Amino acid sequence: MLASLRCLAVVPAVFRAAALAFFVGLPMAAAAQAASPDNAPVRFGILPLGGAFESRSDWDPLLAELSRAIGRPVSVLSVNSYEALEQAIQRDEVDMAFLSGKMALDAVTQRRMKVVAQVVRHDGLPGYRALLLARKTPPLNTLKDLLDQPDRWRIARGEKQSVSGFIVPQLQLFLPNHIAMETRFLSEVVGTHQTNALAVANSEADVATNNSADFERFKLRFPAEAQRLQVIWESELIPHAQIVVRREYPAELRGRVQAFLTAYGRGKGPRGDAERVVLKSLHDLAGFVAADNSSLQPAAKLAYQLAKQNAVTAQWVNDAARQARLQRIETGYAEQVSVLKDVTP
Repeated sequence: MLASLRCLAVVPAVFRAAALAFFVGLPMAAAAQAASPDNAPVRFGILPLGGAFESRSDWDPLLAELSRAIGRPVSVLSVNSYEALEQAIQRDEVDMAFLSGKMALDAVTQRRMKVVAQVVRHDGLPGYRALLLARKTPPLNTLKDLLDQPDRWRIARGEKQSVSGFIVPQLQLFLPNHIAMETRFLSEVVGTHQTNALAVANSEADVATNNSADFERFKLRFPAEAQRLQVIWESELIPHAQIVVRREYPAELRGRVQAFLTAYGRGKGPRGDAERVVLKSLHDLAGFVAADNSSLQPAAKLAYQLAKQNAVTAQWVNDAARQARLQRIETGYAEQVSVLKDVTP
């Protein structure tokens, strides 16, 4: 589990336990893929929203059905950090993945993946909200307490690739209040939404980033700990996560994956009921809808806004250096938008 140089000197036990489960999953079968690419396992990467083991067990039933639908085995890579999954994607060790906006955006704009589907939740909203959690008991009880004296409090946050765990709170709350999340707090730990919420509930941190979908899941899994927590801030809506597939795969295979996902949980009878139970265990999903690269436009805009705000508020040797940085940000954003216009199957 990664943390900044300002991490707590002693890492809470819950984070050490998570680190032990860093990688789980079936073998990546690289040799088999080289020998017989048409029959090699499709390697599915899972975004670390809870523990690595529980993430894999939640996805196993759906991926077993996917394997039958596309006529190829599906192996699993479940990790405990965004960075680990991002590195696996960059090493071409992942063929398909469940990713939130920023990671999906990077995978697509680096021309490694294409979006095939986007998740839908039972609440029917087109997205979810980033949250800040604190304990119900003193001394930190309100958002004003947090913003007035950030250097008094210990924060548990998500990795920098996490939309709700870092990007949105930084963009919509902290930077507008002249607070850089990485440097202004007494100390910080970096982990998953689940471990961060547990850290606050167990008094190992004072405030944690989270999101509305994962906090609902947390309430079901840890009801006693959830009773100790309150929401002190929530963001605007954030678009839901995507399923991405390696762009080198034939359009026909990507189409079969998309057809399977969009039909999953929509049927009637016992099979449809069983599929809906699986979806509910997957962060209370209602299913999937067909999507393409253009669904990542909101994620690109969020990343652009954060980069621009960081550049405006940072200290520079002169204004020319600031303007050069702002120009690079504008150019990079334009390039991303151009890539996201590729909506071919």
